[in-house]
Amino acid sequence: MADGELRWNRILLKVSGEAFAGPEGFGIDGAVVSSIAREIVSVKNELEIDIAIVVGGGNIWRGMSGAESGMDRAQADYMGMLATVMNGLALQDILEKEGQPTRVQSAIHMAQVAEPYIRRRAIRHLEKGRIVIFAGGNGNPFFTTDTTAALRAVEIEAGVLLKGTHGGVDGVYTADPKLDPSATRLSRVGYLDVLNRGLKVMDSTAITLCADNELPIVVYDLMGEGNLSAIIRGEPGIGTIVD
Repeated sequence: MADGELRWNRILLKVSGEAFAGPEGFGIDGAVVSSIAREIVSVKNELEIDIAIVVGGGNIWRGMSGAESGMDRAQADYMGMLATVMNGLALQDILEKEGQPTRVQSAIHMAQVAEPYIRRRAIRHLEKGRIVIFAGGNGNPFFTTDTTAALRAVEIEAGVLLKGTHGGVDGVYTADPKLDPSATRLSRVGYLDVLNRGLKVMDSTAITLCADNELPIVVYDLMGEGNLSAIIRGEPGIGTIVD
């Protein structure tokens, strides 16, 4: 494939809730979300590809944290799903202020603020040029939003799952680069290597689902300007490909 040639015509972008928080580490930072939204809209307008997004909720609530403090795990996870809806609505608002038609679909029914998740309707929205934000996880406790991202990507027949990181980490490393200065970034790694070596990419359920469906994952720095466009164009040297 020549540099500059589009790799995929339909992508699913996974954005963690923590990326919405900004330097404070919690809540929703409007400036940060606006920056992410502008990058997405720019790519949408420039490359005319289908874009779906799965948002996390860790900037508001993490189910595992609630469970570790003594809450019922299922109850804590449902609270986390509600947090993802809040983030999805915030992102939708800013995307539409940028002129991009957007729909939020939630796996937890809340008709006043979001459509229910319906696979065929989601695909139809994408075909009409809308961005679709999947919120509410997959509607079930004990699953992460990474797993939801893999599931939705397979369901809508996306060509790739893009895992946007934050905090300056620009791919998959041999060790935590913030703790081990000798850690090196991997340009490409296999699904089994990720599982066997315990590399911090996504949870094992998400990795296995992607492997079973031959869905590539690209881990990259979400906050790096131009990174999203460069990856989709096939420019080398950005992020890590897991396949």
